[in-house]
Amino acid sequence: MRVVEAEFGMVVECAESGYCGAIVGYEHGAVALEDRFGKVRYFPLAPAAFLVDGEIATLVRPTAKQQRLVSKSGSVLAPRQRAQVAKASRIWVEGTHDAELIEKVWGHDLRAEAIVVEPMHGADNLVALIEEFEPGSRRRLGILLDHLVAGSKETRLASEVDSAHVLIAGHPFVDVWAAVKPAKLGLRAWPEVPRGIPWKEGVSRALGRDDLWQTVLSRVDSYHDLETPLVNAVERLIDHVTAS
Repeated sequence: MRVVEAEFGMVVECAESGYCGAIVGYEHGAVALEDRFGKVRYFPLAPAAFLVDGEIATLVRPTAKQQRLVSKSGSVLAPRQRAQVAKASRIWVEGTHDAELIEKVWGHDLRAEAIVVEPMHGADNLVALIEEFEPGSRRRLGILLDHLVAGSKETRLASEVDSAHVLIAGHPFVDVWAAVKPAKLGLRAWPEVPRGIPWKEGVSRALGRDDLWQTVLSRVDSYHDLETPLVNAVERLIDHVTAS
């Protein structure tokens, strides 16, 4: 089989899945392909086969000079820029842990777009907070909510918001901690927490850790370590607040 040194920007197609994209980076033995919509997927370098100029080939990593770094969110790392004045648009999250997790994975992307993430410290007064913010076409608002499932308090609160300039996205987990894959902590699943006990308190007690959040955060290296619903929600919010 033909062996090709994969240069950045080269467009290839995964022979098995048919996914086509430009090479934008490498991570953990996989090649990152970015499609025409700007989405990035990873494919193992070996033994995967790719179509290059219509021929089946195996890709090998280029020389160090050609390699381009990929951020923790999967995007291509932009050259270092001077600090920018923050845009009026914002992303709101429920608490500081949500903000810290988003910063760790998407911080590079947010700084490149000059978007600030702010904790609301709870969503009970969501409608009033939005009215005070006064969203508009140049002042967009993206809101990340935990436990956005049928019948939940968060879903009820979200249903009360009606603005084309506000996007509410969320995940099904009762807390953002649970959106970190349990395998990162050596667990098959997060512990079950009895009703009436705050989830974080119950999990910390079950695992015998008082400083559990710092451990959880330290185990997150990239978006690969997060459950898909959270990743999709954050990507949607970033797209919303950065839209022209």
